[in-house]
Amino acid sequence: MMRKAWLVGALAGLSAVALVPPALADTPPAAAAAAAADTTTTAPGGSTVLLPAGWQASASGNVLTLSPPEPDLHIAIVDVGAAADAKAAAAAAWAVYAPKRAHPFKLLTARPPRNGWEEAAVINYETSPAEHLVQMGVSRRKGTGWTVLIMDGSEATAEKRGGAIGQILTSLRPAGYTRESFAGKTANLLDPARVQVLLDFVKHNADAMHIPGVGLAFYSGGQVVYEGGVGVKELGKPDPVDAHTRFMIASNTKSMATLLLAELVSEGRLRWDQPVTEVYPSFRLGSDATTKSVQIRHLVCACTGLPRKDMELLFTTTAQTPASDTFKLLAGTEPTSKFGEAFQYNNLMASAAGYIAGHIYYPDMELGAAFDRAVKEKIWQPLGMADSTMSVDEALAADHASPHGDGLDGKPAVEAQDLNRTFYPFRPAGGAWSSPHDMIRYIANELNEGVLPGGKRLVSAEALLARRARGVPIAEDQWYGMGLMEDASTGVSVIHHGGDLMGYHSEMFAIPSAGVAAVILTNGENGPYLRRVFQRRLLEVLYDGKPEAQGDADAVVKRLAAELAEFRSRIQMPADDKVIGALAARYVSPELGTLRLVKEGAQVRGFTSAWNTLMTTRRNDDGTVSLVSIDPGWIGDNELLIGVADGKRTLTVRDGQHVYVFTEVS
Repeated sequence: MMRKAWLVGALAGLSAVALVPPALADTPPAAAAAAAADTTTTAPGGSTVLLPAGWQASASGNVLTLSPPEPDLHIAIVDVGAAADAKAAAAAAWAVYAPKRAHPFKLLTARPPRNGWEEAAVINYETSPAEHLVQMGVSRRKGTGWTVLIMDGSEATAEKRGGAIGQILTSLRPAGYTRESFAGKTANLLDPARVQVLLDFVKHNADAMHIPGVGLAFYSGGQVVYEGGVGVKELGKPDPVDAHTRFMIASNTKSMATLLLAELVSEGRLRWDQPVTEVYPSFRLGSDATTKSVQIRHLVCACTGLPRKDMELLFTTTAQTPASDTFKLLAGTEPTSKFGEAFQYNNLMASAAGYIAGHIYYPDMELGAAFDRAVKEKIWQPLGMADSTMSVDEALAADHASPHGDGLDGKPAVEAQDLNRTFYPFRPAGGAWSSPHDMIRYIANELNEGVLPGGKRLVSAEALLARRARGVPIAEDQWYGMGLMEDASTGVSVIHHGGDLMGYHSEMFAIPSAGVAAVILTNGENGPYLRRVFQRRLLEVLYDGKPEAQGDADAVVKRLAAELAEFRSRIQMPADDKVIGALAARYVSPELGTLRLVKEGAQVRGFTSAWNTLMTTRRNDDGTVSLVSIDPGWIGDNELLIGVADGKRTLTVRDGQHVYVFTEVS
């Protein structure tokens, strides 16, 4: 989807942020040398935080400033002391850090106090999209003293350094606090009573988050102990979610691509450190030097420094787009950070990994067909995954859940599948459909280290486990491997990965020390919030942990309502008729293709080659006007800044590190 994807992981559950002018007028004090490795550092007030490798720290008065290698982003930790509330604490922090840079207050949302804090809130500030920067505050209180984290600077750098920012945000703790740890504890079995606790938790919170249906499955004690779900496949219809209901699993497909690679490694036909061009000579990534440096493992490690390039994928894909477009798009892309230096998630690299694996197995077949056959014969059939498919049409013709998203009225509605279809040509990165029945067998294979239920080995343990090797950090004690992540923040290793596409959000979990696996598949846009609190609740049930998950869920529900209300207050309904009337009917971008605008009632509908969304106008603080999407599932995700260049009307769309300009054509 087009919402700023780096925010989901890097900000560790914090809300979307506002933007701020580019010039850093208030320069922080000179910093010490960059940290050679991740290091815990102490703020002037005694709170501790992780300083990521390559970052610098400087202290002045009651301010600790953390800076990445780039000069256009800073994170300041300000020990404010007593304040009336979280908003006042943030204002006091800005007054110390950079009083001239603070933008008008936009929104405050309370967060559950965790990690030793007794109160917490996120403060967003109002700025304009043309600035393409990020500004936010996080206020936390311990006793009577407030500590405020300020993030201030370039959104492009914030996306590039999202993993390191995640480390900082998740590691800030008051002096003397020791985290809860389940290390060394014996996990409970998921017996029927505990399974019911989890089902009740999911049902209650799915309803509160407007998620119509959730597929669930659990594995414990060497067997599947539950597969089924709660809720319905589609609003307005009575059919319940069951064990064989198909959901799009999106980026969970990536680990299937890496499992194919692991099988090739296990068979001696491939090495993780083998140059990609040795097995696929036409592969190219930017320059010749970069191309020669790319090894097989780099395709799936999110560590090559290659930024997301999803706009080009989503805007230009049609039913005729060939699988080979993956390699065409990669050829024109250069890394923006060094290999191994930063977490940067790129769908095209994962797509290439799957297609190369399929090509090695079936070199005479078309790339897409070879990958489909390899996944089916090498993974799905051996694991008994008969519900799984790469075909959208095949999934929709069978038992499936429909996607849903909240509308402007806050009520969920069924979404179209158009955007989801755009991923088919890039399906190794996120195109698979599967069910609770199938996915629990898939993730249980991680617990069994490649040994099938009948005792036959699917893949060597060494090759399978290499996918979990700790790579680039994405938060404190969390790492990205190869199509899988590890979260060890509670003292036990949780192997997991999520998937997100239009109306479908899922996650799979394997906890090796507990012998437990779980799958959650949702058909609502708020699914990412449910799966996050579900992970916490699962650990609470297994290890008798502090009961925090429900409080986290309750805070999410309040925050979602507040954010929607704030969005509604900023848009114009009906749209500004003068602005709409002045728009061209057709625009073209060299990278993104054609965009058509058609008046629809009091708004305008934007059409690309693959999908469309209803849009209205929003007047920004700097006097500019944007078109913003308002269809269910699209609310605020797609924003087009209206402008003029060289006498022609333009629309500008951005992601974290790219700017694309549509220019009017007759």
